[in-house]
Amino acid sequence: MVTNLRTSPRLTFLGYGACFVAGCLWGTGFYFSRLALNEMSVEYMVLYRILFACLGMLPVALLSRWRFSGAELRTLLLSAAFGIPICCILQFQGLARTTVSHASLMVGAMPVLLGVAATLFAPKGSKEERLGRIGWMALFASTIGAALLTQGGSHGAHTRGQPSLTGDLLVLVSLLAALAWILLSKKLMLTHSPSVVSAYTILIGGAMLLPWVLGPWLLSPLTHARVAPPPFAAISWTAWGALAFSGLLCTATTTLLWNWGIHHVPASRAGVFLNIEPALGSWLGIQLLGEHLGAFAWVGGGLILAAAITLTTRGHEPEPAILLE
Repeated sequence: MVTNLRTSPRLTFLGYGACFVAGCLWGTGFYFSRLALNEMSVEYMVLYRILFACLGMLPVALLSRWRFSGAELRTLLLSAAFGIPICCILQFQGLARTTVSHASLMVGAMPVLLGVAATLFAPKGSKEERLGRIGWMALFASTIGAALLTQGGSHGAHTRGQPSLTGDLLVLVSLLAALAWILLSKKLMLTHSPSVVSAYTILIGGAMLLPWVLGPWLLSPLTHARVAPPPFAAISWTAWGALAFSGLLCTATTTLLWNWGIHHVPASRAGVFLNIEPALGSWLGIQLLGEHLGAFAWVGGGLILAAAITLTTRGHEPEPAILLE
């Protein structure tokens, strides 16, 4: 049964804490993915990462009781498609063509996109806060920032370790798929617990990813195409560790924590913790991978982060949480 109740102070504290930890773990995702990409293609890196995430979600799914209606099942399938194969392939194809710093800063546009979505898709007569003047100014600043950030990338052939316009734009497009996944998941969480929605989204998305990635290799005897088999024995322990960490913690754990967190605190306030990802991710890229940001990238990244922080920290009225009993 779904009831509208105000969240207790303890649940509010835990909700913000869950969003904070999720933001920190997300901030390391590009770094660990880059380590794995040094030894395999994007498709196989994404597949292994999501398979590790599925291992983490399987106990949650097996211990959960659920019953989706036909309409809810269609929404779940659409959410899984946007969240796993579409978003992940686009995002990590972008990462393979740009730097961790550029990709992380580009993700900083996500809180602004969420604000725009709340304005465009809020039900008629809804009391949810619209963007308003400050919100639209933040959107404009974030757009300028993204444009400046892409100016730091090369427009020709990509050189490994250097940003590129193609890579930056692929990461930006992947955010639209992630936005669709968030909105569809939020709709499902009106009638189902966050853990159930999180677990089945990743498990179904992983099932969709298998034929996407392995299909060309399995069909190669019929198509006579040269397709490399899935890498396994040649993968180093460093790459396996990066894949396990990114799958179990950066994907499975973060999805559970984030969905549980925004279930107990206003999403408009929790959005500020999304800003940890671009800040921490770009710092890891600079400090651990020796990447450099040009002048345009520093200004563009600063505009993106400033717009996101402005949008997610300005005053909001407390919103009642939707609790499942």
